[in-house]
Amino acid sequence: MADGKDKKNKQSGKAVRRTSIGGQAVLEGVMMKGARSMATAVRAPSGDITVESKYIKSAKEKNAFLRLPFIRGVVNLVSQLFQGTGIIMRSAEVYGDYAEPSKLDKWMADKLKINPMNLLMAFSVILGIVLAVGLFVFLPNFLASLICDNIPSISAGGLKSLWYSLIEGGIMLVIFICYILLVTLMKDVRRVFMYHGAEHKVISCYEHGLDLTVENAKKMRREHSRCGTTFLFFVVAVSIIVFVLINFMLERCSLLDGRKAVDALIKLGFKLLFLPVVAGTSYEILKLLAKSDCLLVRILRAPGMALQKLTTKEPTDDMLEVSLVAFKTVMEMDENPNLPERKFDINVPYGVARKRLESLAKCADEADIDWIIAETTGVKRSELSELKTLTKAQFDSATEIAKRMSDGKPLQYALGNADFYGVRIAVNQNVLIPRPETEELVEKALAEIKCRQEDRREVKALDLCTGSGAIAVVVAKKTGAKVLATDISGAAVDVARANALNEGADVEFAVGDLWSAADGVYDVIISNPPYIPTADIESLDEKVKNFEPSLALDGGNDGLDFYRRIEKCLDSHLAAGGVLLLEFGINQAEAIKCIFNSFEILIDKDMEGVERIARVWRKNENK
Repeated sequence: MADGKDKKNKQSGKAVRRTSIGGQAVLEGVMMKGARSMATAVRAPSGDITVESKYIKSAKEKNAFLRLPFIRGVVNLVSQLFQGTGIIMRSAEVYGDYAEPSKLDKWMADKLKINPMNLLMAFSVILGIVLAVGLFVFLPNFLASLICDNIPSISAGGLKSLWYSLIEGGIMLVIFICYILLVTLMKDVRRVFMYHGAEHKVISCYEHGLDLTVENAKKMRREHSRCGTTFLFFVVAVSIIVFVLINFMLERCSLLDGRKAVDALIKLGFKLLFLPVVAGTSYEILKLLAKSDCLLVRILRAPGMALQKLTTKEPTDDMLEVSLVAFKTVMEMDENPNLPERKFDINVPYGVARKRLESLAKCADEADIDWIIAETTGVKRSELSELKTLTKAQFDSATEIAKRMSDGKPLQYALGNADFYGVRIAVNQNVLIPRPETEELVEKALAEIKCRQEDRREVKALDLCTGSGAIAVVVAKKTGAKVLATDISGAAVDVARANALNEGADVEFAVGDLWSAADGVYDVIISNPPYIPTADIESLDEKVKNFEPSLALDGGNDGLDFYRRIEKCLDSHLAAGGVLLLEFGINQAEAIKCIFNSFEILIDKDMEGVERIARVWRKNENK
């Protein structure tokens, strides 16, 4: 129980316990609120129940003025409006409302430091109040005036004020019932009403002294004496009495001047002014009648209980289970203030997540989406078929990556990294994305270096046009050779240096144009220089042409400029017994042989059977 005390008496042969715990139905769940805590349980799309709970100020801890009779009713109503709206928004997020923040939301968060959700919640509450006033105050006021002004007999006997108020109250009640019947046509609202019934049944189950189980809760009535629907009936009843007094006061004090439009506005203004009185009085009546179950009290509660047949529906067993979880959580937290607060475990169904990513990364193919999900979840791509849900954090990360690809950006740039020979290499648009065929170049370089290390001597290696540093980092990590990596782009060298630091690879870096940054001779020289003919750049894939650096792609008119420059100074930089390893483009093998005709050269094919790699060494040196 909320205060840890059971008040038991015998009624109809059953033990009865009183509790201050009350609740509210939300989207696919129930919120329960006790004396010192509140908890919301929601059935997630995965079928699991997730709970969010927190401690709140007890009644004794609140400001004494706010706890005064009548005042507390108004305070409670306002707090419930904001609190209830916030809980509904949170439950919608759990159940699958994954709305994308708008540009305005982001601007408010970044520039004004305003949480858009708080602003939306405030707007929703204000809009709800305005609509409620328009529907349940202005419209009844207008219709009652229309009826009274056009039926002379109503004014007879000086009872116009009474008849006016009774008609207005009746219209208000009819509008309320029609509104409930109308929204019940909506599937989601019907389910909320079913959870409303589950909330009542669980509270009644506890109050009847039964064990808190689904089977016991099913036996309970779905109407409850402390329900907000009963409160709304009391609001209508009290408003009739209060509005009679207001109309009488306005007539007696000669505050009406006989003009219908002006008189209607004056009456409306006074009614709005007295709405807190109506709310406060209705709340106190509800609290008072909930303390007893005598015949008179049951008669007074009967209309409100009857209305609950509209706002509650018979719940399913799984709905009762959700309500029980929320109720038990509040009981435990009220009894033990040391229990930790909890946040919803928000999981996004795999199918929903995938569709959202596909809609954001419009130019991405199926494999790209696979890699995004694998990257953010840590699940192997081959095992994605077994993945049921993503956590909200994983979904948000995947969404950010997909949004970076919305303009066609390659996956690796969106991720900020690429896998290369078992090493994760950071990449950005200052460097080329490492290709699988370059791994074969590295494979041959490793073999050449290890062969020379068998002589137990230090091997010096040079990586010309290093770009991201992928080749240099892998070679240094796998062999321990002394590696120098150069590139004409300072921005590229910065990326390469960061990769070496991240991987703990001992690589020296230098900025310069080919040989200008390389001093001395080297046992193994490796290079994957630009080799795309200038005229072919425009015909490249959009992702390559628009995002990868042209400096690392453009190899001149025939794509072979860099190979000629490498050959020109190779003899002075290649150590005795040394080897140069080059990657080149499709159909360039014969031209590469011609360029290096003063050297020995072998052409190797890649895994696709394409001539791709050249091994070059001085003539008359054995290989």
